Amino acid sequence: MFLRRLHLRQFRNYTDQKVQFEAQKTILVGNNAQGKSNLLEAVELLATLNSHRTSRDRDLVQNEQTTGQITATVERKHSTIELGILLRKQGRRTLKLNTETLRRQMEFLGQVNAVQFSGLDLDLVRGGPEIRRNWLDALVIQLEPVYAYILQQYNQVLRQRNALLRRLKQEEMRSLSEGEKMQLALWDSQLAANGSRVTRRRARVLGRLVPIAQEWHRLISGAKEQLEIHYTPNVPWTQDNPEQVQQAFLSKIEQRRTAEKYQGRTVVGTHRDEIELVINNTPARAYGSQGQQRTLVLALKLAELKLIEEVIGEPPLLLLDDVLAELDPNRQNQLLEAIQGRFQTLITATHINAFDAQWLNASQIFSVAAGEVSNF
Repeated sequence: MFLRRLHLRQFRNYTDQKVQFEAQKTILVGNNAQGKSNLLEAVELLATLNSHRTSRDRDLVQNEQTTGQITATVERKHSTIELGILLRKQGRRTLKLNTETLRRQMEFLGQVNAVQFSGLDLDLVRGGPEIRRNWLDALVIQLEPVYAYILQQYNQVLRQRNALLRRLKQEEMRSLSEGEKMQLALWDSQLAANGSRVTRRRARVLGRLVPIAQEWHRLISGAKEQLEIHYTPNVPWTQDNPEQVQQAFLSKIEQRRTAEKYQGRTVVGTHRDEIELVINNTPARAYGSQGQQRTLVLALKLAELKLIEEVIGEPPLLLLDDVLAELDPNRQNQLLEAIQGRFQTLITATHINAFDAQWLNASQIFSVAAGEVSNF
């Protein structure tokens, strides 16, 4: 796939900016806080409808404006599509595909596929379980857009169930009424059904990703380190069978009923899953240098690229946000060798001398300053 045109209006620090992409590699050069990452963020939104920098649309709309807009032309293997996202400071966003307004975000997801690699990705190793869950969920959504709806349903059930448990905790001096027992049983059943769909999809995608990531890690580390990735669901299960997984949920909910009563919140479910990253039998967050942690993250990102390409049948976009300067020459070479000419790549950098002559000759180069993009 190829991102041919991008038009940003009142988005972040861009008032009205059109960018035409001509080469497989685009380098965006400029000082910090000029808009380079904002441009990549717009592409990320086209691919995932999420930003790793904010969860609020009002943060994406330019100051003193009520709406912001991202439109793009994307060439796929068999068609060219027009995409649009209208963001509002208040109210829901509007999504368009080929000028048609879409009713469901699921119809928009999967039109663009992208893998982003930024300095923030080291939090995949060093951060808490939620960061790794969000990373895996974002990948599953790109491979199976229906997963966005499944995850939304699970989180909605979780909120409703937590609200009931909080209320029951505040009134713990009395026993549950029959109506409350029935209501809690209903939420138990829905948590188990939706949780089963989430955990099974997470396990399947991670099962495909792990061997690819391990091979990349072996190459980048010179076979000196062994990577293991373990999916540790909060509700353990052994067979990928909906009924059996749902029963495992219900059994564990019953086991933790007393704990939930005293805590007033749901303590069983996929919102407590963990993805364990291990190098040479040691948890990666406690292992070695930042360089070794970067090797792990780089292996994960290269594995994402390959897996998405395998599943959707064409290479995704690659967004590199100020990462080359943080990689040593060996890791830079491994990354650039993996990219070659297969993936359309958008790269941000503060200095052009971060690239060798071969890359510069093969790239389209833009200067970014104060929300303005111009030829370098």
